[in-house]
Amino acid sequence: MDTPLTELRQFVFSLGLSSSQFSFVIASVVGATVLLCVAGFYSVLNSRRALQAVRRKVEGSWEGAGAAEMPGSTSPVKEGVFQSLTFLGQLTKPRREEDLSRIRKPLLQAGYRSADAPMLFLGIKLLLAVVLPVCYVFLRPPSLSTLPASYTMFFLIFTALIGFYAPDIWLRLHVRRRSRQIFEGLPDALDLMVVCVEAGLGLEAAIQRVGQELKLTHKVLHEEFALVGFGLRAGQTRQVALRDLSLRIALEEVKSFVAVLIQTDRFGTSVAQALRVHADAMRLKRRQKAEELAMKIPVKLLFPLIFFILPSLFVVMVGPAAIQVFRRLLPMMTSR
Repeated sequence: MDTPLTELRQFVFSLGLSSSQFSFVIASVVGATVLLCVAGFYSVLNSRRALQAVRRKVEGSWEGAGAAEMPGSTSPVKEGVFQSLTFLGQLTKPRREEDLSRIRKPLLQAGYRSADAPMLFLGIKLLLAVVLPVCYVFLRPPSLSTLPASYTMFFLIFTALIGFYAPDIWLRLHVRRRSRQIFEGLPDALDLMVVCVEAGLGLEAAIQRVGQELKLTHKVLHEEFALVGFGLRAGQTRQVALRDLSLRIALEEVKSFVAVLIQTDRFGTSVAQALRVHADAMRLKRRQKAEELAMKIPVKLLFPLIFFILPSLFVVMVGPAAIQVFRRLLPMMTSR
């Protein structure tokens, strides 16, 4: 009695496929099935986590939980890696405190607030600057091994520079992405803050409440507002806590927001009115930014349209006619 696999093999062979092609089809189907199973498991896991987060929000079990919570105990392997990277960072540590502050500022803006973050960052840069040339020496193809020594030295220096400056590029992109997330969520935070202030809450309580409400939708703003609340409860003045907020976020809109709050605190004006005006301005700026991105879409689509879509359309439309022309003209030209 034929098994389903045998019947499938006979069906595939009836289509004209060889045994190697049949094996490739089976491997592709199995790989796609495994990939879909993994994607489904990941989506189910994420949905369960989101459901648990919503349940905690409804039950109020996360009230007062800070965003800058310290992680749990790390494994000995991670601890050893961190210590090794910190030791490497100490080798390239700047002598002047100004240079170290210049390194620490983008790390704060990217969300890395640990005291050892600058040393870890410098250690990663030094490690990549050494590891990439070594990988090039041992993993280069045979065609590059016959190059002159000057070319080899050039490639070694080039890979070392890539390893040294790649973390800076990654950090800059991470800061830009985090700033964009804050820019998208700041108008909603200001609207919630206006509602809280008009309901009778003070500015500190309003910041803490808004930070709690934004935990699910805008996690970055939740962390920053929670840090402001921690600073105020630790004894910082309102101006110092707000200025630290503007230093941690590389965004002009946040700096203007901090300036508005400091001015209202200094001159005794209405906080709710100032926040309402600033929220309207932020919402208008966000809409204008979205319109600007929408207007750039036709220009960005121009090059893919010219180099990829139009040639394929040209082949589909003109190709059959060109084949017919060649079929008719070539016999006439060869007969002469």
